Amino acid sequence: MDSPEDLFYLKQFVKQHPDNQMGWYLLGKQYLLAGKEGKANYCFLQAGEVYDAFEHESHPLSENHLQMLREWGSRQKKKRLVRRTAALAALLLLVAVLVPANGAMNNNKDLELPPDAQDYSLPLGIVLVPQKELNPIGSAWNRLVAAGNEAPQFTIAARLEADKGWRKWIGNTRLLMSVEKDNGNGKLNVKMFDRLACSCEPSDTAEATARYMDWREQQETHWTLASAVYQYEKKYKKWPERLDDLIQPYPNNVIAGEREGMQAMFPLVLKKLKNVRPGQSGGASGLTNEEGSQPAAEKDNASKPSTNTIVGSNGILDREWSRPLTIVVDKSTHSLAVVQGDIIVRSYQVGLGGKETPEGSFYISEKVKNPNGREDGDFGSRGMTLSNTLYAIHGTDEPSSLGKDDSLGCVRMGKADVEELYDMVPLGTVVHIKNGTLPTEQQIPAERFRLEPRQNETNPAKVYKWLT
Repeated sequence: MDSPEDLFYLKQFVKQHPDNQMGWYLLGKQYLLAGKEGKANYCFLQAGEVYDAFEHESHPLSENHLQMLREWGSRQKKKRLVRRTAALAALLLLVAVLVPANGAMNNNKDLELPPDAQDYSLPLGIVLVPQKELNPIGSAWNRLVAAGNEAPQFTIAARLEADKGWRKWIGNTRLLMSVEKDNGNGKLNVKMFDRLACSCEPSDTAEATARYMDWREQQETHWTLASAVYQYEKKYKKWPERLDDLIQPYPNNVIAGEREGMQAMFPLVLKKLKNVRPGQSGGASGLTNEEGSQPAAEKDNASKPSTNTIVGSNGILDREWSRPLTIVVDKSTHSLAVVQGDIIVRSYQVGLGGKETPEGSFYISEKVKNPNGREDGDFGSRGMTLSNTLYAIHGTDEPSSLGKDDSLGCVRMGKADVEELYDMVPLGTVVHIKNGTLPTEQQIPAERFRLEPRQNETNPAKVYKWLT
């Protein structure tokens, strides 16, 4: 037996039959296979004569074993307490001991956060665990403990679908666990949702799924708003004082309008970003994939902003939460993606110009609606100039050219795609044009991201001559 189900069964068996030495012996073998030597030794000691018979020798800890184990554990605990990871180790041990068959913690044996984590500022937190983490539950606890006094009231750990080193925002997301803080005593109620991650019978995910989906819808608004605040400060060397500062007529239209809830979000987003970048005046954001390193095609012209807080303005527990949205164009796959760190938020098919489309790093220096006064002209209904050049990301009146190299160098997009992109990314957004960077699959939601326009973003005084 070597499956998580076997381990779960044996744990339940020895709970019901604590005097069965064979059960303890088999459980110890399972823990040994899982690399948990300390737990294996404890089980072997409980197995007593059965261990001696099957291993043809007494266990090396057999004499005074319980006292020795207690003394050893005490010494190790004292050593770990001087390090911050002690909290993580204690929490993980309690999870392993206290999670029963239904995946929920016993009410009378809840976990407790360390003293500096007794306060929280947000009702919901989200930990998105990368695929590289072999122990996803441990990684999630590590994030929660690192959040300290910012730890939210209710935290959900989830894992996004991965593809070629990127995580997919629109894809198969697995919920791993939820952690709810008790207001009265600071204890935690933990529920496990993933059988493979916890070796348990999972709890019902209905409540956590509903809360995650609500958070997910709001997170896109937070990404756009936080990116706009970041780009405004970078452009004007000062922080915006109100949302209206970001929503100005052309050519100062940092974002194209407002979305439900954005006005209420603005003060917290601004406060969080000021805390992350006190006294800074911008800097291009680098890209990293989920393996913790930059994709080979994204390493140039990337600088990583410093962070002082792990909890983002919408409760995401990630030290990279404050990175602004970035655009990546992959010439080999004719794809354009909106990314945040290593997460692909959107991915569209685009038309390019082959060798005529330059590779390198640019930024959106201008955003205009209905270029040359037409919604159905050569440039479609939206245009975004790249670094004050004749290259741009714009719509097209030739939708059949998408996925091909028919342009003179610009990036062509379908009408619905370019309008969503225009609303999602602010003025100043960095654009990387590379080769062999993105997955081929498009990521387009059932409901598009939209901002309600509040200003004039046309420019009738200029005739645009982008290299369409």
